Amino acid sequence: MNIDGFRAELETRLNIEKQYIVQELSSINDYQEKLELLGKFNEKYREIIKRLSNEFGIDLNESFQTENPSKSESLTYEQIILGRTMSIYDKLVDELYEEITNTN
Repeated sequence: MNIDGFRAELETRLNIEKQYIVQELSSINDYQEKLELLGKFNEKYREIIKRLSNEFGIDLNESFQTENPSKSESLTYEQIILGRTMSIYDKLVDELYEEITNTN
């Protein structure tokens, strides 16, 4: 699995989704509805991971093969991907939250 390529593509696509949501902010007046866009962004994050996994030929439910197969801990590809890409999501959702609170 090429995690660096996966991360780069995920970040690009999440940035695009974030921009769509920022554009959507201007048409929403209710602060609660604006905050709900954070949940929408989270859904997009998970959808993009699934879509990219299909494109990269990764089965998210398959056990990740570690370099040391004697380890008793078995993680799925989904867990590995989420762990290695969460920082991208955190950064972008923080930026989105700033946009939401600044437009209120």
